[in-house]
Amino acid sequence: MNRRTILGAGAAALSLMVFGRGGMAAERFEIVKTEEEWRAILSPEQFRVLREEDTERAFSSPLNDEKRAGTFHCAGCDLPLYASEAKYDSGTGWPSFWEPLPNAVATKADWGIFGRRTEVHCRRCGGHLGHVFDDGPKPTGKRYCMNGLALSFRPA
Repeated sequence: MNRRTILGAGAAALSLMVFGRGGMAAERFEIVKTEEEWRAILSPEQFRVLREEDTERAFSSPLNDEKRAGTFHCAGCDLPLYASEAKYDSGTGWPSFWEPLPNAVATKADWGIFGRRTEVHCRRCGGHLGHVFDDGPKPTGKRYCMNGLALSFRPA
């Protein structure tokens, strides 16, 4: 074992202690449940998306075609996230919005095979919702590309 190995291991351990596995400061959420509690209230598919940051297959969610007036909520904790007025057809196969409701979502860097993306999660329970991109329509220019499994819809 040489000095470089020791220093590298120490830096990695310190990074995990300070920032957690995601590479960012660990967040605290209002709603915290054990894995077993989440599994009891979510379907296996919802658990994979909301708690394990999976992505559903494009064009598989009925919410992609939802056009009624109403509100899209977090499927994990029922927090209202998006108004139907902000929904649009992005052509990507996932429900897309140009802005969330105030104080509804939070974001963090997501490093993967596609490089750096911005992950979007529920600010109350931390459930993974999808990603936000800078190729959306006016007035924000944002595309909040969400997993339908992470959402529930309530008509107005």
